[in-house]
Amino acid sequence: MKAAVLACAVTLLAACSSVTTITSTSPGTTIVVAGAQKPMPATMSLRGTSFGNYEFKASGNAEAGAEPVYGILPLAMKKGQMAASILFFAPALFFNLRGAFRFYEVDMQNNAIRYRDREKDPWQTYQIKPEEAARARARYERWQQATAPAAATP
Repeated sequence: MKAAVLACAVTLLAACSSVTTITSTSPGTTIVVAGAQKPMPATMSLRGTSFGNYEFKASGNAEAGAEPVYGILPLAMKKGQMAASILFFAPALFFNLRGAFRFYEVDMQNNAIRYRDREKDPWQTYQIKPEEAARARARYERWQQATAPAAATP
């Protein structure tokens, strides 16, 4: 019995996150998502969410002087999880209903992000809205201020 409960718990926890691959149309680009900075292409595990978002900052070395791209990753609705929540445990309906797509591509030149769930699917393009970019920029500026070493006082 304990083994069955443990197996169910592991399965449910695994369903709460997904492995995502993020690439860029510009070589030498790095991305910061969920507090982790990685060179692209990057693979990361992103947990499901119902109310939050994944703000990102992409910056490249290839184009000197290019401004970083800020935005929010588009998330997929977990329809199967929604149906199971409705049928078996309605209060769970509010937890982790959105998750990351498996593939993202940041287009620095067009200030857009492309996404898809399977490699053979066509890319869906999301044009980053100015208000989302401003919100992501503000978040990363607060994060940088919080993690910057305190200035030495004489």
